[in-house]
Amino acid sequence: MSTEGGSKAIIAALGANVGIAVTKFIAFGLTQSSSMLAEGIHSLADSGNQVLLLVGGKRAEREANEEHPFGYGRSRFLYAFIVSVILFSVGGLFALYEAYHKWEHPEAIENWQWVPVAVLVVAIGLEGFSLRTAIGEASPTREGRNWWRFIQETKSPELPVVLLEDTAALTGLVFALFGVGMTLITDNGKWDAVGTAMIGLLLIVVAGILAQKTASLLVGEGADAADLARIKTALVGGGVDGIIHIRTLYVGPDELMIAAKIAVAPTESAAEVASAINEAEARVRAAVPEAKLIFLEPDIARGNGGPAGVPTSS
Repeated sequence: MSTEGGSKAIIAALGANVGIAVTKFIAFGLTQSSSMLAEGIHSLADSGNQVLLLVGGKRAEREANEEHPFGYGRSRFLYAFIVSVILFSVGGLFALYEAYHKWEHPEAIENWQWVPVAVLVVAIGLEGFSLRTAIGEASPTREGRNWWRFIQETKSPELPVVLLEDTAALTGLVFALFGVGMTLITDNGKWDAVGTAMIGLLLIVVAGILAQKTASLLVGEGADAADLARIKTALVGGGVDGIIHIRTLYVGPDELMIAAKIAVAPTESAAEVASAINEAEARVRAAVPEAKLIFLEPDIARGNGGPAGVPTSS
């Protein structure tokens, strides 16, 4: 997924969250419901997160230079990781703190009692629209995978972040509706604390999933098994007899680096080797368009398809 491909989903989520955050804070001011406060902070954190994703996408577009010879594509990974930290701290931990405070000092909702219910119902509709937009953006790149596999395997961080945030937001709204509804029915403010605690735990779980995924991208992920197989197939032929070893690394969501030592026949001239390398690069780029940085080192093919003493490996 390109930066442009995820921007529509990010902007849709940002617009929804800003509007929802304002209405939730108004509802909190009228009712003093901790569930509404936790949800307001949740929406505010999500809004900030979407701004960070847009900033990360913009910074990733900067041209490569001497200090950063492989460009700034991994900025998108970094900003997505920051999003997970904010979701954990500002969203999850704050909600748990507020739940503890409300449990110790429960207060019934006495004023404007049905305002939070109306706000939550409207918010569910808006979050549903945002999630639908994100699903529409992600579907073309999902390639038949289930949603969990897509989130785990994609190299582009924006859509998984928006998908998980929107799913958490919808679930959190249901939790808030439960807490507020039970508080109104029983006139017991501890139900409001229960709803708030459920929101906090949900956000911590989602933040943990996002942190695990984005940290893996930051450390460095290579091509998946299917792409690696296509790369190996594309490399061999036209003067390339085999692959001695190969390494891949995503230096950005849409930019895969390939470094390989390839086996060539000992009788070939330098011009023939250069031609074979150029043809191999063209085949790889046709097979895996993300392979934009390809470094091939030729070596003489011997006995087992590799140089003496160096086994063929991936």
